[in-house]
Amino acid sequence: MSKELYYEVTGAGPLLLLIAGGTDDARDFTGMTPLLSDSYTVVSYDCRGISRSRSDGPPPDVSMETQVEDAHWVLKAAGGGPAHVFGNSSGGLIALALAARHPDLVRTLVTHEPPAVSLLPADDPRRKLGHEVNEAYRSGGVEAAMALFAAGAGLDKWDPDPPGGIAESPQAMAQMQAKLARMQTNLEFFFGHAALPYMSYKPVVDPSIHVVVAVGEQSRGQLPHDTALALAERLGVKPIMVPGGHSGFVTHPTAFAHELRQILA
Repeated sequence: MSKELYYEVTGAGPLLLLIAGGTDDARDFTGMTPLLSDSYTVVSYDCRGISRSRSDGPPPDVSMETQVEDAHWVLKAAGGGPAHVFGNSSGGLIALALAARHPDLVRTLVTHEPPAVSLLPADDPRRKLGHEVNEAYRSGGVEAAMALFAAGAGLDKWDPDPPGGIAESPQAMAQMQAKLARMQTNLEFFFGHAALPYMSYKPVVDPSIHVVVAVGEQSRGQLPHDTALALAERLGVKPIMVPGGHSGFVTHPTAFAHELRQILA
């Protein structure tokens, strides 16, 4: 399997792997990495098909198995492991799947709002969202898929600039706006080749792994927040409230990094 993946390594200390969500990349962690790299060797990467990890030729469909082996490869390239692993959104699902397949590589796993829709109650219509979004993409393209996905996940209620702002600084808000711009360039690949495996994945957690489930203070009622709560209930653990919303590590990097350090310590 080709390993044309963009990754970054900075700092010194125990390995800490950061995995971004489906349309996002390593630049999402720009604000947080300097606050962690004094104590950890921080590793981040762009998932296959996203941003700087695009391959030449027709884009391939990416299974969860491929995502896991890519994360495994990045860890080996960065020095091996075991590592602490933080994953946001679908990156949180990759982190869970990595721990299930390679439990020896994971020390502490922090999964932040993973969209594990299979864990929702049987009568929750959002369990079908992945297949509905896939059908919308096949029939109506990115715009139709995004509209359905945002509405179904409750993400259409997010206001990037409410009164008083939601970010901890103007620099953090600028990072958030840059993130949203990058997201637009990755939507075609995400909906066409990666979204359905994410939304179909059912986490299987090795009981030997220390799993921390994190939810955002500002994301109550959104799908990823609810699925994280369902995962915490399934595991019998208390979810940890972290700053910001679904992208709190972008909008509140200082506070989020502080909380992550506390968790890992």
